Amino acid sequence: MKRTLLSILCVSAMLLAFAQKPYKVMFYNFENLFDTLNDPATFDEEFTPKGGKAWNTTKYNKKLGNLERVLFDIALIDKDYPAVIGVSEIENRMVLEDVIAQPKLRPANYRIVHFDSPDRRGVDCAFFYRPDVFKLEGSKAVKFNMPGMPNFYTRDFVTMWGTIDGEPFYFVVSHWPSRLGGKEASSPKREAAAAQCRALADSVRKANPATKVVIMGDLNDDATDKSVMEILGGKGNIKKLVEGDMYNPYVDMLRAGYGTLAYRDAWNLFDNIVISENLATASTGALKIQKAPKAKFYGNIFRAPYLFQREGQYKGYPLRTFVGNNFQGGFSDHLPVYIYIGK
Repeated sequence: MKRTLLSILCVSAMLLAFAQKPYKVMFYNFENLFDTLNDPATFDEEFTPKGGKAWNTTKYNKKLGNLERVLFDIALIDKDYPAVIGVSEIENRMVLEDVIAQPKLRPANYRIVHFDSPDRRGVDCAFFYRPDVFKLEGSKAVKFNMPGMPNFYTRDFVTMWGTIDGEPFYFVVSHWPSRLGGKEASSPKREAAAAQCRALADSVRKANPATKVVIMGDLNDDATDKSVMEILGGKGNIKKLVEGDMYNPYVDMLRAGYGTLAYRDAWNLFDNIVISENLATASTGALKIQKAPKAKFYGNIFRAPYLFQREGQYKGYPLRTFVGNNFQGGFSDHLPVYIYIGK
């Protein structure tokens, strides 16, 4: 056991020692990463030992190990831990600390940005970041505001800002309102979320036009839906961008048939990373989005075979932690996404 742990730590340390640019920036919906304790302030009872899912320490540790495997395998792609990781569907800071305490992730020395949000189930968004790459200067939770519905509560937008290689960056991670009640009926909520994200981006760029903005998350809409393409302004053609635009590298991937989650035999691409024009083109500074070697797209979706259901009704779908109350021992109902930025 000691020898195994030592070998893991040595390999991980080697990854950092020989880390190469460009940097990876990623997002992953952790799909209900709850601890096993009952929080009386939220509706988390199903994720407790006495709840419908009989959520216990064994299942929780299995989930942690699965997340460790995914994040470490993404690091192995080019022998470099992601510099910034946005996550959603996490219950609290403790579960975040448990993730980065996993043996294969410890050498990355990740730090956490997290705020408790007013979501009724108690799930939040958060960031992991490598302090050797991203120099944090500040962070803030921004409440979601639904016009005309002051009592509508959902996940906060989590923001952080600082520098990478001396260039100013502003990150937003969010989990937009769901499609509960149907796509069309619920779309005004996601359009309101998109408008808030765009306002945040515009405000920081107005204060400092050199700031490079990254907006990521589970948007509960596809890259070509109105909320993402029109209101947030995530354009799909990097060659036609002008100053002040936003670029979404996942538009081309969606149109090519790629997705990050499956429902009723159809794939959607709800997990997006949208960036400001100056990060897409390096119109300010030197850092810009880059393609992976031999890649067709600027966006990337991690599609390791073990992330998929191999048999049964949901064969070919992402392998989930639960289907209903039946424990599958899987990873998430979403696939991770990431981009590269470099010089």
